[in-house]
Amino acid sequence: MDYKNAGVDIEAGYRSVELMKKHVKETMRPEVLGGLGGFAGAFDLSAIKKMDEPVLLSGTDGCGTKVKLAFIMDKHDTIGIDAVAMCVNDIACSGGEPLFFLDYIACGKNYPEKIASIVSGVAEGCKQSGCALVGGETAEHPGLMPQEEYDLAGFAVGVADKKEIINGENIRPGDVLIGIASSGVHSNGFSLVRQVFEMTKESLNTYYEELGKTLGEALLTPTRIYVKALKSIKEGGVKVKGCSHITGGGFYENIPRMLPEGVRAVIEKDSYEVPAVFKLLAKKGEIAEEMMYNTFNMGLGMVIAVEPDDVEKTIEAIKASGEQPYAVGRIEAGEKGVTLC
Repeated sequence: MDYKNAGVDIEAGYRSVELMKKHVKETMRPEVLGGLGGFAGAFDLSAIKKMDEPVLLSGTDGCGTKVKLAFIMDKHDTIGIDAVAMCVNDIACSGGEPLFFLDYIACGKNYPEKIASIVSGVAEGCKQSGCALVGGETAEHPGLMPQEEYDLAGFAVGVADKKEIINGENIRPGDVLIGIASSGVHSNGFSLVRQVFEMTKESLNTYYEELGKTLGEALLTPTRIYVKALKSIKEGGVKVKGCSHITGGGFYENIPRMLPEGVRAVIEKDSYEVPAVFKLLAKKGEIAEEMMYNTFNMGLGMVIAVEPDDVEKTIEAIKASGEQPYAVGRIEAGEKGVTLC
């Protein structure tokens, strides 16, 4: 008896590392010390001495049951973008710059090419957000997980000068809410999605005219990464007063998280076009509108609060970063919460 007969193939692990090295290398920043394969990822923090009061920010998350679609479609090169996005968007939402990322893949069996494909997506997400992939772990779990399945999660660390942290404390009535378009469902609500649509290859390969693509292509579209958009706003001279990453819990849970007591967010539903994938979900699943806004991002992946005088500059900065902005609402006095009208 040996480890391989017990279900863990160490040689496959070595092969996975070799295949992923080229992807990891593309994410390197000057601050990264050493290379892939050490016991710990090393990152030089000398540059933060330029900040008055540097604060480290961190985020950890996964892709939820969206990975189920990757299994069925046998497409594994984009799910890693989702894992990175879920972490770095939270850091950017707090006013920070993501510095480095680590991934964790748990699988029933290590198929080196599949693992490398997953990591290629992680690397792409890191490149989009400007952070380095400094390490990770691939854990083979025979007997605990089916051989063809895996789970993916990650952890990111960023930094911000304390005076530039976005915490919402200065949001006031009259401030304007700007939404930044999502790319689709992103990485939340898939347990409900999987109840609405049959999760088979045939179902996911079905073309929908209103989507302009197959259902699987629409649902597996990676989560947008908003790091560059937030950076562009800052470089445009705008002070973001509050920021909400619209993830699990949709509008009703996430928007109030950026608000201080005594103010309420008012979102105008007709201020932007809700993407077709959400309309299809609501129709097929007979899902009430309130539940849709309480589960999904409904086409807005990020909502920020700015001074009225900064609206035009904010919209221009977001467009310059390649994202689509919308003026979607305002802040009013009242009980902390959100109103959709």
